[in-house]
Amino acid sequence: MTQQSPPSPGTSPTGEDQSARPRRLRRTLLASTAVVVGLSFVTMALPAPYVIESPGPTLNTLGEVEGEPALSVRGTESYRPDGRLDLTTVFVRGGGGRHVTFFEALQAWADPTKDLFPQESVYPRGVTGEQISEQNTAQMDESQETSVAAALGQLDIDYDASISVVEFASDQNQDVLEVGDVVTDLDGDSVATVQALRDGLQEDREEGHVLTVRRGSKTLEVPVETTTAPDGTKQVGLFLRTDFDFPFAVEFALDDIGGPSAGMMFSLGIIDLLTEGDLTGGEHIAGTGTVTADGRIGAIGGIAQKVVGAREAGADFFLAPAGNCRDLAGRVPDGLQIIEVETLEDAYDAVRGVGAGESPENLPSCD
Repeated sequence: MTQQSPPSPGTSPTGEDQSARPRRLRRTLLASTAVVVGLSFVTMALPAPYVIESPGPTLNTLGEVEGEPALSVRGTESYRPDGRLDLTTVFVRGGGGRHVTFFEALQAWADPTKDLFPQESVYPRGVTGEQISEQNTAQMDESQETSVAAALGQLDIDYDASISVVEFASDQNQDVLEVGDVVTDLDGDSVATVQALRDGLQEDREEGHVLTVRRGSKTLEVPVETTTAPDGTKQVGLFLRTDFDFPFAVEFALDDIGGPSAGMMFSLGIIDLLTEGDLTGGEHIAGTGTVTADGRIGAIGGIAQKVVGAREAGADFFLAPAGNCRDLAGRVPDGLQIIEVETLEDAYDAVRGVGAGESPENLPSCD
């Protein structure tokens, strides 16, 4: 019979060093933690399917861009007013093949001055960054033309305009219309802008709608079919363009801003340039909103970021489209007064009131 000696202190009955167990456990935990942390960092660096909107810079339409006037007029008398009428912008990151990381998306989610949106709620699937840039440039070009028309209309200065068929969006009227046709009338009433034509098409007529068009040397009356879009508006399946002929030239020194949202501020700047005196009274006013040729102000995106950018630039007043008021609830920086506008005339009256020292209580607001 063999007698076993008792295990030495610090060892198990099997002879394993008991002190090695916690060391191995610590190493395992450390290794696991390192893996989790490493994976977390990798995940945070992966592309996220989001778009981030953050405050962008402002630009004074009455000021200069790289030494050149932001707005200038050739062919008629103009003035250089004081004060500021700032257009506002938004930085947009992500979408169109341009990605943000999950870490950047998380930062934006936690920042009250930024907004986070799924990519496909902002841009159609498959659109490229180049296509987005081209669309923004085209919208800016159109908004500049329209802003001149709206400003001249506000000042009762005559100009000519015509509507041309550019392309067919569907085949519903291809058998009666041609690319290059100039639309002069709808149902016997003169129409000079695309917006006026769209508005007229919304009227219900049992006999349908008739366009009068110029085709070369001929004038034709053409019955057209309409379809109803998902938003309930009636359409004729055409891409149309409004061509303006102004009595003088307005030049824009802007290269890096896109989209249509500066239209209202362009119009106000043009009005101030063409009007003797100082419309703003030296005050710092910012704003945003699209404008139609007949002076209607449209809602835009990113207004919560634009009011932040405006206040950071020193603006005391902000002209906001009525359609955006609900987007500003709880997001207006301290010290910035929001003025609600629906038309260019509203905006003009508000700026003139601010410049004249009118009490802020007398100005329409989003409250």
